[in-house]
Amino acid sequence: MARDPKPMQKTRPRGKARAEPKKAPGVAGKAALGYSKPGTYEELRAVLSSGTVHFPKRLRQVAIFLWQHPSEVALGSISEVAAQAGVQPSTLVRFAQIFGYSGFSDFQQLFKDHLKGSLPERRGAAARSGKAPHAETHFMQGIIGASQTSLARASEAIDTKNFEAMTELLAAADLIYVIGSKRAFPVTAYLSLTLSQQGVRNVLVDNVGSTAFDQVSCIGKKDAVLAVSFSPYNSITPDLVSVARERGAKIGAITDSTFSPLAGLADRWVEVVESDFAGFRSLAASLAVGMAVVHGVVARRTG
Repeated sequence: MARDPKPMQKTRPRGKARAEPKKAPGVAGKAALGYSKPGTYEELRAVLSSGTVHFPKRLRQVAIFLWQHPSEVALGSISEVAAQAGVQPSTLVRFAQIFGYSGFSDFQQLFKDHLKGSLPERRGAAARSGKAPHAETHFMQGIIGASQTSLARASEAIDTKNFEAMTELLAAADLIYVIGSKRAFPVTAYLSLTLSQQGVRNVLVDNVGSTAFDQVSCIGKKDAVLAVSFSPYNSITPDLVSVARERGAKIGAITDSTFSPLAGLADRWVEVVESDFAGFRSLAASLAVGMAVVHGVVARRTG
């Protein structure tokens, strides 16, 4: 019997090299965004605040959470951090790889190192006494603790130069429009009241009857806006501020990250990040910084 012919071996065309296996993005060399791998939390913040980074929705959501909650990122597991940020753990890994890290755990070390040198350890009265808090006061103590953390962070992180420049532009205005909605509205309502009590002419844009855009329709070049906005940035505040900016008004803002729409609209803005407890976020630092802005405006007008 004739033997079956041997199967022909496939050969690569000459001149073509074997395809190299794909590498994980950003693991070696520069990070995928074109930046060198950040070695500290401060370097990471510098990249995020550069204004040149544009993330898709989920990665932007991660960036905002990391910016606002470095302590939670440092202390939590990947599943805990992912749950708090509202994303899948794989999204955290992808985010870390974009910045040149092989995974989340070594990326997390940036936050751990930052936490070691940040706020000193704080213990409440219950911890000092060794007694467990009563169930009915546990929530109150938690909110108080979140407020204390917010105030301490604001005290250390406030940008004095931007703060002073913002009070100067507001003090020079003929009329100050105070804008904030949803969670920021209690802050703006109180700041408007205090400005009025100090004799500073202002308009609280309260959107009663859905008239917010009508309320800012007369704003002019000699006027200014004091806007307050916090994540998730789903209010009408940025749209109102955009109208004011188009009409030539000066913009000062209190907001919680470089990802806020107000950061790109404001002439000057200061960062205030509030801590939360059991899903409720403090307003203590925002009120404190806002009151300091009012005091600065009054001092410059009467000094």
